[in-house]
Amino acid sequence: MHIYLPIAGLSVNILSLLALGGGVGFISGLFGVGGGFLLMPLLIFMGIPSPVAVASGANQVVGASFSGALVHWRRGNVDLKMGLMLVAGGLLGSLLGVALFTWLHALGQIDLAITLCYVVFLGFVGITMLIESGRALVLSRRPRPRHKRHRHMGANLPFRMRFPRSGLYIPLPMVLGVGALGGMLSAVMGVGGGFIMVPLMIYILEMPTAVVIGTSLFQVVFVTAVVTVMQSVQTQTVDVVLMLTLLAGGAVGAQFGARFGHRLRAEHMRIMLALIVLALCGRLLLDLARTPAEAYSLAGKLAG
Repeated sequence: MHIYLPIAGLSVNILSLLALGGGVGFISGLFGVGGGFLLMPLLIFMGIPSPVAVASGANQVVGASFSGALVHWRRGNVDLKMGLMLVAGGLLGSLLGVALFTWLHALGQIDLAITLCYVVFLGFVGITMLIESGRALVLSRRPRPRHKRHRHMGANLPFRMRFPRSGLYIPLPMVLGVGALGGMLSAVMGVGGGFIMVPLMIYILEMPTAVVIGTSLFQVVFVTAVVTVMQSVQTQTVDVVLMLTLLAGGAVGAQFGARFGHRLRAEHMRIMLALIVLALCGRLLLDLARTPAEAYSLAGKLAG
């Protein structure tokens, strides 16, 4: 059973789209990420144009993240104060990201820019998370020596704010900066930013892992919703049919992912996420290295 996507300009199997949305939603609820880092490349592999995949996929992230965030909210795993500060930073970052996306789209370089961003960010995050998670897993099996808690990396910075739910007293600019990076990635790459924000919230802000997942999803909901509206107004690349189909599958999948993730250890979850990220990075890098099916000459383009 096929369905026509008017903005993308092609027909696809609706069951495949629902399954894709459900699978990405499951990962969203399981790991506390928006899932866009996985959804956008898979949509491109299905033949969806990159700008449409980015803009439309961002809305699926909203539905999946909202569904997963509700589960974590009921369990008390959302730091509301931290989430609101991350949203504030994310909105600023999304404004810059949409402006950059519009500029690259006008230049005709958006496809290459999106792919390169994915390779760089996924490779860095995947390797970093795999090393840190493996180290944490090894240390968890050894007797822990008693030692004083280390000072936070932002201990000497001004404008500190207390976040009781996370047990932190850290500089507000650090929190806003993490949120802004997530907002910019949401606009340029069609992701919720969770695959970058979750590691930053754990290793930079030093939030407890149990609170990180729910808080990350909370931030993703609001920032990606704003990005979707701005993309539809400025670039007209949001395919409503594609968006709603992915949204339906993602909302269901996120519920199952959030429930299943409650049974796993934090170290195991981070290792699984790192392996998924690296596998996706490898596929994108392989596609970049392949000889294109059609040769492209800038000189010929200019001459025409």
